[in-house]
Amino acid sequence: MIESLARLKRHAAAPWAGAAIVALALLALPFALAAVGTAWVRITNLAILFVFLSLGLNIVVGFAGLLDLGYIAFYAVGAYVYALLASPHFNLHLPFWIILPIGAAIAALFGVLLGAPTLKLRGDYLAIVTLGFGEIVRIFLNNLSRPVNITNGPQGIARIDPFRLGELSFSRHEAWLGLEFSGPIKYYYLLLAVLLGIIVINLRLQNSRIGRAWEAIREDEIAARAMGINTRNLKLLAFAMGASFGGVAGGMFSAIQGFISPESFVLVESIMVVSMVVLGGMGNIWGVILGAVLLSFTPEILRWTVDPLQQALFGRSLIEPEVIRMLLFGLALVLIMLFRPAGLLPSAVRKRELTGRTA
Repeated sequence: MIESLARLKRHAAAPWAGAAIVALALLALPFALAAVGTAWVRITNLAILFVFLSLGLNIVVGFAGLLDLGYIAFYAVGAYVYALLASPHFNLHLPFWIILPIGAAIAALFGVLLGAPTLKLRGDYLAIVTLGFGEIVRIFLNNLSRPVNITNGPQGIARIDPFRLGELSFSRHEAWLGLEFSGPIKYYYLLLAVLLGIIVINLRLQNSRIGRAWEAIREDEIAARAMGINTRNLKLLAFAMGASFGGVAGGMFSAIQGFISPESFVLVESIMVVSMVVLGGMGNIWGVILGAVLLSFTPEILRWTVDPLQQALFGRSLIEPEVIRMLLFGLALVLIMLFRPAGLLPSAVRKRELTGRTA
């Protein structure tokens, strides 16, 4: 009996021990990467931002089953809200803890504006409309420089304020006391803290009544409506919630980069985020995180290895590294879709669906 209790305690402590090891590894990661090169810490920060975007899109695509190919538009909205309110462009320098909620709210409003006219659309038709929405937002950002210069057009907005903690203002003088996020390592820990909060929100949503209602809509909208689920409001809520995550990610992207332009929010970025969700496993939070991390780092690893490999084998570059990188990237996605159609870590419901169809 005593041995059984001891064994049970060991099994119960195992998940906590694993979580502690992962936490220590994540805390030490930026210093290990900085030893190789600061660029890898910046790449890691951008990978975390893509995890934000993937988790936001997973609410729309994975939970509610609504295909959105213009998700990068909400990323752009959040980025420009932060840039306009924290730069010399309008000479406004509001604190980041005020701007980020504003950016999330405006992005959520844009999500509702996208969702309202598309409530009856599904599949390819919804994909086309959302694709057009993403391009419309980018074109507006590119052209809102005349007659009133709002976005500064293709030149973008520069000298964006970083995140600062401990702002004190004295009549005509301003002093910044406390912490300024001026380096990639400091931003890494901030992004990690925000990511933890977003994961908790996603887990709570997935296991809530709202999450189960989204799943019912995804599986059979007519049956969900017959069961009394308000499909209209829940679809709009999915668009708004997913868009708000994109708005937060966009604001943090502006602060990290210090400069943004419409070219940062092209269609390829939207396709990349959708690929992360599909590759990892739609509807599975941990699968989506895995897909985002893999697709963020794989192109960069190929970028650093393809050209040196050609130089070593042939003495020169026979094919542009970017071309080889995209070919290998596309081949990997095709193989994944052939052999793991539900993703690397599919949700339990998705796995049962595919297993049942195969049987």
